[in-house]
Amino acid sequence: MPKQKSNSGASKRFRTTASGKVRFKHAFKNHILTKKSKKRKKALGNAGYVASVDIDRVKAMLSA
Repeated sequence: MPKQKSNSGASKRFRTTASGKVRFKHAFKNHILTKKSKKRKKALGNAGYVASVDIDRVKAMLSA
């Protein structure tokens, strides 16, 4: 029987923490930063966490 494969797109975008939360990097922080406020750019630099209602779906994509 073949091996289970994790979703390769999800594995590049999400990481699980030791406590079981799922982290991701915010979008819109790569270029065209001049029109964005300093406050917005600082917030985008911080890691985001997947909402509790979506954690099961993301973990299913990551589990192999």
